[in-house]
Amino acid sequence: MPTNGINRALKLQFGLINYESRYLTAEAFGFKVNAWGVSMKKKQIWTLEQDEQDGQVVFLRSHLGRYLASDKDGKMTCGAEKPDPDCRFLIVPQSDGRWALQSEPYLRYFGGSADYLSCFAQAIGEQELWAVHLALHPQASLLSVARKRYAHLSASDGEISVDSNIPWGVDSLVTLVYLDGKYSLKTCDSRFLSYDGKLVKENTNTTSFTLELKSGKLAFKDCDGKYLTPVGPTGTLRSGRCSKPGKDELFDLEESHPQVVFQAANKRFVSVKQGVSISANQDVETDMETFQMEIDKESKRSMFRTNGGSYWTLVTHGEIQSTATEVKVNTMFDIEWRGQRVALKASNGKYVCTKKNGQLSAVSDTVGDDELFLMKLINRPMLILCGENGFVCHHKNSNTLNANRSVYDIFSLIFNNGAYNIKSVNGKFWYVSSSGLVCSDGEKPEDFFLEFLEHGRVAIKGSDGKYLRGDQGGTLMGDGTTVDVSSLWEF
Repeated sequence: MPTNGINRALKLQFGLINYESRYLTAEAFGFKVNAWGVSMKKKQIWTLEQDEQDGQVVFLRSHLGRYLASDKDGKMTCGAEKPDPDCRFLIVPQSDGRWALQSEPYLRYFGGSADYLSCFAQAIGEQELWAVHLALHPQASLLSVARKRYAHLSASDGEISVDSNIPWGVDSLVTLVYLDGKYSLKTCDSRFLSYDGKLVKENTNTTSFTLELKSGKLAFKDCDGKYLTPVGPTGTLRSGRCSKPGKDELFDLEESHPQVVFQAANKRFVSVKQGVSISANQDVETDMETFQMEIDKESKRSMFRTNGGSYWTLVTHGEIQSTATEVKVNTMFDIEWRGQRVALKASNGKYVCTKKNGQLSAVSDTVGDDELFLMKLINRPMLILCGENGFVCHHKNSNTLNANRSVYDIFSLIFNNGAYNIKSVNGKFWYVSSSGLVCSDGEKPEDFFLEFLEHGRVAIKGSDGKYLRGDQGGTLMGDGTTVDVSSLWEF
């Protein structure tokens, strides 16, 4: 999905739910497809790709990297390694937000149930309708395609405004809440956007939107068939007059990188307020003291972007400045996770220290107080964790947590001097029991440590030094001794 924003647009991945509330499933054996899935796990996730010549034509790629296809007799397979003519489909959106999928070469519609799926129907009936359940992480930045501006909570005006040049700070975080085939937009202060542009506490019919796709972009349709659009000079997000989505009604979802604040040993915040020099010399946190942490996928090293769009970079004599406009080796830093503090190592192999005047310089060979920083994540007050097998969610009948669900619970993340406390929906806290289970009914907060180790992934360490992981049975455990795929979480 191309983007004209500053971050990568999220790949559109989703589950397709038939009229019997079962998910379209791609089996590894014989590359068969069926509609047996009761929830959205790996086998039920599909990626939408568009034909480069004809934007109306789409291909559906399974988790195995194979493409859904229909032959002239309506027989369905999912074994093609490259999209061939039989893999070409058209999306026919319905008024209730569901899709019909039409074979482009044969003009028949795809539907059915269980093992009996075919693409032979000449008209759209209930069996040919599929509800769309997005599989991407529900927290993102929302970019208006027409205005090229980002949505953010404007608390003073009581609205979501679409007038930010960059998605900066906690106000730019949007959470998509999925319920019964509809989506709601939740702000960082836990309010829902109503179709009239007001922010309300309860999620009702007026805050529920059906999702439509048009040329790889998203449109949100309200209960009266009108679409969300930015209105007026501040781009107030509300339903407009249109009953068909044009450019003004289209949005991109972009990944939301972690944004952090650093406090040095002198108890002052690292800032770019004084110009190009990065210095720990401010007493309050503003956008100038907030840095976006972008992790390089190959090297796993971190870049720090300022709110002006430039990067921290190592210059002569070890000084750290905010003068880089593109990513180079000098803009990359290794983070060492030292419990409640972090140390940063620059590309010259030296640690970043805070000089007497507050200036940051990479000149140290060892780590002492001046090389340690308190790092605080500021743009995830609501925490949604997704692991290799699904989302983290309260167990229905006990105080433990599941790590393999297709629905998620929203937890509160509370900063505590370099550590974090995680609070459940019921107001109780997470803790690790003596048997290694993560429990969600603690009366008092227990410290956890966040380590941002990979692009889009965080490891969570308990106070005993062990990592949270999803076990084979889908239970969240606090006994991981190493970081692997079971202990890395999308957040």
